Amino acid sequence: MLRNKNTTLGEYIIENQSSFQYSSGELSKLINAIRLAAKVVNYEVNKAGLVDILGDAGDTNIQGEDQQKLDVLANQKFIQTLKNREIVCGIASEEEDHFIAINSSDQQHQNKYVVLIDPLDGSSNIDVNVSVGTIFSIYRRVTPIGTPVAMEDFLQPGRNQVAAGYIIYGTSTMLVYTTGDGVNGFTLNPAIGTFYLSHPNMQFPERGNIYSVNEGNYNHFPQGVKNYIKYCQKEEEDRPYTSRYIGSLVSDFHRNMIKGGIYIYPKSSTASNGKLRLLYECNPMAFIAEQAQGKASDGFGPILDIKPEELHQRVPFFCGSKKMVEKAEEFMAHQA
Repeated sequence: MLRNKNTTLGEYIIENQSSFQYSSGELSKLINAIRLAAKVVNYEVNKAGLVDILGDAGDTNIQGEDQQKLDVLANQKFIQTLKNREIVCGIASEEEDHFIAINSSDQQHQNKYVVLIDPLDGSSNIDVNVSVGTIFSIYRRVTPIGTPVAMEDFLQPGRNQVAAGYIIYGTSTMLVYTTGDGVNGFTLNPAIGTFYLSHPNMQFPERGNIYSVNEGNYNHFPQGVKNYIKYCQKEEEDRPYTSRYIGSLVSDFHRNMIKGGIYIYPKSSTASNGKLRLLYECNPMAFIAEQAQGKASDGFGPILDIKPEELHQRVPFFCGSKKMVEKAEEFMAHQA
């Protein structure tokens, strides 16, 4: 497999196509389409503050959250790019009420893949120039090829993912993804518009010293989470841990994968199922985490084993360095 840092994303996809579980070429084209849309969104994000794309769009999404102008723009760009390439049979977006069925113009319902996407994670931070991201998840359809895409094609356990990844728009723009054979990161060279392999074989350290949680909600957390936070803060040989919370899942996850740490967004007395979406955020990040030797849990068991019941389902999320997530699960199992 190519691991040369001069390798472009396009070259990497071609050279490693045979390692995909389903090597038909369509998945390669799909990753390339996401790469193209990411470059377009990156261009728009970098114009924030110069043109009128900051602030509320004046509408809310299916979750009742205020949509930012960049939410709407990113959603449109990704959906349109995937439609134009005619390589998916359906798309589900965090910003859309229902999934979008797509028919190829020359092959009715012949495409094999569905994409689930959070077009712009952390967009509430865009006004203050904090890193934001895109998260995507890819599945093979389970309904017969030749028939219209259906809800069951999207409501699959995370274990069924054939690929997942994220794009982080920060001091540099990176595309990080897995097809079930490790995790690799590609950094965009803005001068020529090409992604280069910059972070081959990314892995979580087994342990870390960073915990990422919104401690402003501490009083609303389950007792197990409160006890784990106290454990993180306790003076011991390898503690206290450092608290780092950006409020952008992609940014917090990316930092913790590189440096070692745990990200926690639990359920609470104000959010009985947590806040993060299983299909658009937790499943893809969990797949990446496990491929990077990390772990992802709802506090009691693997995220990837959860059978989704609805498109916009929310779940608690504990994700990061393996030993840290296991310790958090211990506290959850013994919570008062």
